[in-house]
Amino acid sequence: MASLQSWTRCFTRWILLCCCCCLPLLLTSPLPPKGLGGPAHHACRLRKINFQLPYMRNRTYTLAKMARASDHDTDNRLIGQQLYVNIKENNRCYMMKRVMEIIVKDVLLSEAQHQYPYTREVAQFLASMTSELSRCKFSGHKEHIEKNLEEMTSKMKKLGVNGKNKALGELNLLFDYIEDACTDISKKGGK
Repeated sequence: MASLQSWTRCFTRWILLCCCCCLPLLLTSPLPPKGLGGPAHHACRLRKINFQLPYMRNRTYTLAKMARASDHDTDNRLIGQQLYVNIKENNRCYMMKRVMEIIVKDVLLSEAQHQYPYTREVAQFLASMTSELSRCKFSGHKEHIEKNLEEMTSKMKKLGVNGKNKALGELNLLFDYIEDACTDISKKGGK
């Protein structure tokens, strides 16, 4: 009986989240332009409102904090400036899109989703942003992007279970890097 009540409460919260957060986003999002749609850098933009949802920011940061509590490896960093080595600024959003895809697929949708609360919600949130960036393409040469992604994924695999835990613990960094790379915050903030 208690599990039925717990499930009902969880389901009710999920419906509330969808109605309060996701539905307004869907209703206010512009339709994609017809035809080719212009330069790739316009497709590499997320709406600022994605990052102004306190519910999702809190869920993401709380999940990261919980995972960091059991991460004792302070020597390694998966999400950081090293991802941008030899990457032009106009390709940073594409880079973060690729990092999000890896984190969602290899970390959030893996066995980690049973270890921590909020993993499914955060995975769906990041997946929806990845979907918004589906037309985001790189410009120039792709080898530096692939090299940096390979270094990140190989470091995560080398660390094993702690690598996935470290990736979860750095979700707050990922959130901030995505916001910085894929919105106009950097132009307005003077960074």
